[in-house]
Parts: sequence; C-alpha cells; structure tokens
Amino acid sequence: MKKIWVVLCTLFIGVQLLAQEKFTVSGYVKDSLSGETLIGANIGLRSEGKSIVSNGYGFYSITLPRGVYEFTVSFIGYQSNTIKVDLNSNKDQNILLLPNAAFINNVTVVSRRRDNNVKTTQMGKFDLNINTSKALPAFLGEVDVLKTLQLLPGVRNAGEGNAGFYVRGGGPDQNLILLDDAVVYNTGHLFGFFSVFNSDAIKNVSLIKGGMPAQYGGRLSSVVDVAMKEGNINKTQVDAGIGLIASRFSVQGPIIKNKMSYIISARRTYVDLLTRPFIKKTSDFYGSGYYFYDLNAKINYQFSEKDRLYLSGYFGRDKFTFNNAARSFNTIIDWGNATASLRWNHVFNKKLFSNTTVVYNDYHFTLDGKRNDFVLNLSSGIRDLTLKTDIDFYPRPEHKFKFGGQYTYHTFLPNILSGRQDSVIFSPTNASKKFANEMALYLQDDWELSSRLKVNLGIRYSLFQQVGRYTNYMRDDNGNKTDSTVYGRGQLVKSYGGFEPRATFRYTLDETQSLKLGVTRNLQYIHLVTNAGSTLPTDLWVPSTLRVKPQISWQYAAGYFRNFKDGMFETSIEAYYKTMDNQIEYKEGYTPSLKDPEEEFVFGKGWSYGAEFFVNKVKGRFTGWIGYTLSWTWRKFDQLNNGNKFPSRYDRRHDISVVGNYELSDRWRLSGVFVYGTGSAITVPESFYFINGVLSQQFGSINSYRMKPYHRMDLAATYTPKPKKIRKYTTNWVFSLYNTYSRMNPYFLYFDQEGSAADGTLKVSAKQVSLFPIIPSVTWNVKF
Repeated sequence: MKKIWVVLCTLFIGVQLLAQEKFTVSGYVKDSLSGETLIGANIGLRSEGKSIVSNGYGFYSITLPRGVYEFTVSFIGYQSNTIKVDLNSNKDQNILLLPNAAFINNVTVVSRRRDNNVKTTQMGKFDLNINTSKALPAFLGEVDVLKTLQLLPGVRNAGEGNAGFYVRGGGPDQNLILLDDAVVYNTGHLFGFFSVFNSDAIKNVSLIKGGMPAQYGGRLSSVVDVAMKEGNINKTQVDAGIGLIASRFSVQGPIIKNKMSYIISARRTYVDLLTRPFIKKTSDFYGSGYYFYDLNAKINYQFSEKDRLYLSGYFGRDKFTFNNAARSFNTIIDWGNATASLRWNHVFNKKLFSNTTVVYNDYHFTLDGKRNDFVLNLSSGIRDLTLKTDIDFYPRPEHKFKFGGQYTYHTFLPNILSGRQDSVIFSPTNASKKFANEMALYLQDDWELSSRLKVNLGIRYSLFQQVGRYTNYMRDDNGNKTDSTVYGRGQLVKSYGGFEPRATFRYTLDETQSLKLGVTRNLQYIHLVTNAGSTLPTDLWVPSTLRVKPQISWQYAAGYFRNFKDGMFETSIEAYYKTMDNQIEYKEGYTPSLKDPEEEFVFGKGWSYGAEFFVNKVKGRFTGWIGYTLSWTWRKFDQLNNGNKFPSRYDRRHDISVVGNYELSDRWRLSGVFVYGTGSAITVPESFYFINGVLSQQFGSINSYRMKPYHRMDLAATYTPKPKKIRKYTTNWVFSLYNTYSRMNPYFLYFDQEGSAADGTLKVSAKQVSLFPIIPSVTWNVKF
C-alpha cells in the first residue's frame, strides 16, 4: 500500500511539473514581398486574452505553457495572418504579412479588429502609415510626413506651409526627432517649408506626445521616431518621381539574397536650374538662386541567425544665394544635417534581445554677407557622438522589460559673429565653442497585473556635464569684464542631473473601451533659443551651463479610449496639464552682437493644459480622421512683460483638422484635408508718437493681439493607369490643390505710413502679408 502511495504521489508531482512547463516562441514579423521587418505589429492570442507588439526591429517573444495556440498577427496596411503553433518546445517562428497593395485594387481589404488603441498602456501615440501620407494633398507635390503629423490633435503647425510643429504647448526644440536613432536638429528644407524626410526612404513613423516611455529622454514634449527602410532583400526595386519643384530617385535590392540588402534614396530641387536661363547676365540679380538636396543610404547584413548589422546615413544641404549688383550686396546662406548610425542587433536567447548603436550627427548653419568693403560672417551648429544600448527582456507574457543606457559627447557652436571692414577685423570676445557630456540609464516594465489592469512603470536617471575647454568671464554692472576662470580640456564646469519617473495605467472596461492615466517627468539639457523680433536667423542650440539651467517638465494626462463597429472607428478623449520650468527667451530689444549669447538670455516658466478629441475611421473604402484640440499655453518671465503672464507664441485656443481618403475605383483615389486654427498670438504697437520729429511706437503687452484665424482646404486625386498588358513597371499621377478656395491667411503684419506729419495727413495702418494663394501641382511616380 505504501508503494502505491509513493507511485501515485510521484505521478501527481510529474503531472504538475508537466502542466507548469513553459516554452517560448520568438522571431521576426516581416513584409512577405520585400523582407522588411515590421515595427509595432500586433501579435494577439485571443484564447489567453493577451497580445504583444514587435519591437523597433520587428522582433517578438512570448512564453506560454505547453499547448497548441493560434496567433493572429496584424499591422496597418497589411493583411492579417493567423498561424497555429504547437508549443511543445522552444520555437523560432518568423511571421510574414502580405501588403494590402498586393491585392486586386477593386477589392476592399478589411483586416481583423485592431485593438491596440484600447489594450496598450501607451497614451498619445500615433503610428503613421507612409501610404496614408503619400495619398494626402501635398504642398507643391512634395510628400511630407511631418505635415501629416500636424493634422493630429495636440500638434500645431509652425506657420503657413511650414514643416515645424509644436506639441501640447512646447517649443520646437522640445520634440525629440530621431532618424534611425540619430537626433535630427533641423528638420526643414526651404526655410522650413519642407521636411528633411524623403518618404521613399521611410518605413515607419511614430509620434508619442503623452506618457513618453523611459527609453526616450532629453526633450519635454514629444518623440518622433523615424525608421528608414532596410532595402528589399528579395529583388531589386526602383522608385522615382518628378514634381513641380523637385525630383527623387530610390533604388533598393539584395546584395546577398536573404542576407544582405541596401537602399539609396536621393532628392533635389531644380528651381535654380529652371530659372537660370531666364536671368540675363546683365541683371542685377544674376547668380541668385536656391536649391536643396538630401541623400539617404542604408545597408543591413544578417551575418548569423542571431546577429544583424545596420549602417545608415543621411546627408542634406540647403543653399540660398542672393545677389544685388546695384547695391553691391551679396548673401550666401548654407545649412544642413549629416547623420550616420551603426547598429548591431543580437539575440542572446529567445527571451533576450539587444541593440547597440553608435551615432554621429552634425548640424551647421552659415551666413556670409558682403556689401562693398564690409563682410559679415555668422555661423552656428552642433555636433554629437553617441553610444547607446537597449535590451528587451521577455521573462513572462505578463512582463516586458526594457533597459539600457546611452552616452553623448556634444560640441556646441553658438552664434559666431565676425566681420571685416577694409583692414579692421571684428571677432568674438568670448570663446564660443562649448562641450558637454550627457548620460542616461533607464529601466521600464510593461506589466499586465490582470486582464483589466496593465501598467507601464519606468525610471530614468540622466546626467549632464558642461566641460572645458571654456572661459567664464565675470562682468560689472556695465558689462565690462573684471575677471575670468579658465577650464582646461575635459575639466568639469557645471553638472546637472536627476531622476525622471514615468508611469502609465490602463484599466479595461470591456473589449472595446478603456481608461488611461499617465504622469511623466522630463529633463532637457539642450535648448533652441528663438528671437521672434529679429529678421536675422538667430535661432541657436545652446547647452545647460553655469548660467543656463535644464528645462524641467511634469505632464499629467488622462484619457478615455473606445473602438466602435468591430474596430472600424477608433476614438479617444485625452486631457493634459503640463508645467515647464527654466524656459529661455532673449531679452527685450535683443539684437545679435559679438557677446556670448548666454548673456542675452532671460529665464522663466511655462504651463499648458487642454483636451484632445480624436475619431479615426480605419476600415473600408473611406478612411480618415477628425481631430479637435482645445488648449491654453502660458509663459511668465520676471524680466518680460512687467513680470505678468502672457500667452506663448505657441498658444492656439482651437485647432481642428479633418482628413479623408476615398478609394473611388481601382484607378482613382481621392483625398482631402481641412484645417482651422485660432490666429497666432503676436505683439504689436498700441500707439505712435513723435519724439524730436521722429515717429516712435509704444508696444503693448507681449502676444496680446491675435491675427485672423487660419483655415485652408487641400484636395488631391491619384490616378493609377491599368494597362491591358502586364508591364515590369507601374506608374501613377498625383494631382493636388493647395489652399483650394485661396484663403489669404496672415503670415505676418507690418505697419505702413501714408501722408505727411507736416500737413496733418499722416496715417499709420496695419498691413497683412500672406504667402500662398491656391497652388495646383502634379507629380508623376514610377516604380520598377
């Protein structure tokens, strides 16, 4: 009898151990045609009520008890795929998804229900489908992903036609913009009217404006993470397009099939080339012109089942030349970015994935002006060298850990203003180069506590050090130098640091709706200082130093998320409140000089709050969204506006965007955009008076006047010919209208004088300057 009990106990324990035995399935989610990995693909396990998403390199991992499971994998713009896995051991399982474009166009493709909007802890995140951006009306025919992001609630455009943007009351420098992990400091071509991102080279764009995960840092407001294509690993592919002002060309393909691929994508404007023959050599303006170009290149190599290398680069330049022979005046403005990223992916085991990255990036701006014997040179820039490591750890389905660290060595070149008049040379009075170390460590856990409650908890510690070489000058009340402290190379000048806690909570009410809360603290150590009162390009990047403290923000957000009609409509309401300390502006009346720009700064605080409403239709022939933002943004500086609070230049009370796409037939696709926004806040003179016969003006409170509201409608139609015979290439034509009803939106105001003060007929009146009436454009695209 005793032996029987021993046998039964042994069997019972064995069964329990077997029941608890768990295995891991892992792999990559890929495009079945090109072999591109898919970032953020959803891998759902409905029998368990669980789901995960692929990471920034398409990798996923999930650990489950022994059994047979069905996984449903979905991604925007792709057909869902359901696979069955008999999990009786650890398995490698790559998953292939077929693009919707591979299907016959007259068939409406409807994917399975998308529930990331409701299920994830992430707030304020939007993943942009590049095809959506390409289908929308484009300014002068140039597809621009940043302009598409401007159509989302909480994101404000920087001005007419401008690719810059502001998020939840933050400045343009408070957006962390990454291209393959490299920071992009200047995102605009043509003085900001086009972004530097060539849509033909882009695979994925993600915007995060609330609940920033701990892996990101160094900015207060948002993250725009742009991933370049890796290159078609199966076959050679050529894309090209000819527009009104620019053309582009892209080629990609395998170097070693299924192991190594490349992509090269280039774009250039040709307005200068088209207008040059029409400007006579005798013209005062001969030699004037403008052009920009950019080049994206990337190589990836899978040299083992567990290792892959990526080498990518971006190189872009703008050059503007203006000649006026009659006034003996010549100006050349040159600016641009250069970035290079080397990344190594390594899979340690089925639960542990790492990525190590080395990044070099450089931004520079130069202005050279000459009039007769007077020569003026103005330059600024920033150069970084970065090393970072990120590790994903999937111990259990309820947990996904991510941790890592990074180090960046900054070289800042704030405004260097120099000049020459005959034999007299003007040079800076202070060493302008500044150097700094920036470091960070982080840890976060995406933790599913129950089927209803999920949290994302993160902590980040960052440290910033200004180091030598540097000379700090002491001055008296009249600005004269009285003493100095010299710091040698690498010597610590000033150090700042702190913890940045991040937490978001999701509570699921049912399968279609959830509530989310989030709180984040962010530190920002480098700053873009803008002078709105100057006509010279005085915006410059500066580090935190002895005088300049890091910006600090706390953001609190709450949201309600709900999907309707089996996921056909995604809706959300988000409210937020954000505080911002150590904000920077120039002193009143600032003009560029030979002094260190730091001596012209004033410091204050800011805060913003508002609510964002979003309805997004994601299925069917007709897709699109409606976004509305109600917001307030304030600033307060002791040395500005008599110490009283004033609306920020980024303040916009109402902001509405309506976006629509309609598949009319297999040949025609229609799209339209309507935007409306409260007029920009500006400072204007309140009165004019004479002093010793000279007309003077008295300005009112800062940003106390509003320009007229901004509104505009754009329309586009894409025609794709369907030849009777099968060809090796496809083409399409994109016809678009920018500002369809030719609304003359205000760009800026100036005051004009008419009459004479001597006879009492002098009148001073405000005049509005507008940039763009209705602008038609056409673009021809071809793909081999």
